[in-house]
Amino acid sequence: MAEPGHPALSVGKQCALLSISRSSFYYMPKGETEINLTLMRQIDEQFLETPFFGVRQMTWHLKNEGHRVNEKRIRRLMRLMGLMPIYQKPNTSRPAKGHKIWPYLLKGLRVDRPNHVWAADITYLPMRRGFLYLVAIIDWFTRKVLAWRISNTLEADFCVEALNEAVHKFGSPEIMNTDQGSQFTSFAWTDRLRRMGVRISMDGKGRFLDNIFIERLWRTLKYECVYLHAWESGSQARAGIRKWMTFYNHHRPHSALGGKPPAVIYWQAINQNQPDQQMQTVA
Repeated sequence: MAEPGHPALSVGKQCALLSISRSSFYYMPKGETEINLTLMRQIDEQFLETPFFGVRQMTWHLKNEGHRVNEKRIRRLMRLMGLMPIYQKPNTSRPAKGHKIWPYLLKGLRVDRPNHVWAADITYLPMRRGFLYLVAIIDWFTRKVLAWRISNTLEADFCVEALNEAVHKFGSPEIMNTDQGSQFTSFAWTDRLRRMGVRISMDGKGRFLDNIFIERLWRTLKYECVYLHAWESGSQARAGIRKWMTFYNHHRPHSALGGKPPAVIYWQAINQNQPDQQMQTVA
């Protein structure tokens, strides 16, 4: 991993070579109490089951489970986690002030090839003594994860880093679909897409199911990987996520793909569309 006192390479350069955001290198466990971290883990698990729970419903649920909580506390924790209920939106998912909201372009669209539509989203990762955020970009047609990044903040930079990696490895999509979160309405994100000629699509306000495929990815990731571990550091989390993402792309059978892994379908489809071009498999 990165060495702070390296004689030749700065921390920023080392992070770039390791494909991690610099903020992840400086990650320190958040100062939440053990009780709040436990509540955040339970909120995250319940949210996977009932993504329509807003602050009031989540507060009632936790009270029914025996926790002494109020709406003010749960609102703060859900905002901190970046959760976006279907009908209620915490501040962390509000659009960046002054930026345009693009229409949803996928309704009725037949997605029939790789790189036709990509989707991006952010999720919360519980740690033993804190938490991180994970962004992933997937190909809608094959469900392949094209790039991902971990960060300890909800700033847009780690999302743009993941986008740049995906474009470098796979070219650019025709359409990019996201929610209306501030990271995806920011100038840094939208300008990068517009300069590539990518059409920008955004879910309707509170429309959880508009980006359903990446939401399913989060559910699978958390139950098969995240909830089975108690990572101590950002480097441990990154190593664990990398191992699972490799398994998901290259080895995990996918029911919607006839039991084949996403990477297999992706490269088969690419080769069929470009039979004369020798393709190089990218991890």
